[in-house]
Amino acid sequence: VNEVANLTLVSSACEVISTAYASTKESHPYIRSVCDAAEKGVKSVTEATASCVQPVLTTLEPHVAAASEYASKSLDKLGEKLPLLQKPVEQIISDTKELVSSRVAEAKDTVSG
Repeated sequence: VNEVANLTLVSSACEVISTAYASTKESHPYIRSVCDAAEKGVKSVTEATASCVQPVLTTLEPHVAAASEYASKSLDKLGEKLPLLQKPVEQIISDTKELVSSRVAEAKDTVSG
């Protein structure tokens, strides 16, 4: 999970979402109160669940470690095949706009010719 969260694409997407969330809460007081209540609820559920789940996680630790190692290797291979994962969201959007613009320009030139 940490490795996925540290991928440039994922971390930049989380930053964009976090900024939008904070901005929305700041701009809309009614939404802020709903979000604050939801955040408190999630925090309470997380704390309650953590204490119940901890004994199970301790028992499953060797299996989790093996799965984590396998997932890490698979993620490395995926990163090699999809370099897009190492780019921030803003760059992907910019590159996509540029590509679409150039294709549209090419299509216009072809039709005009």
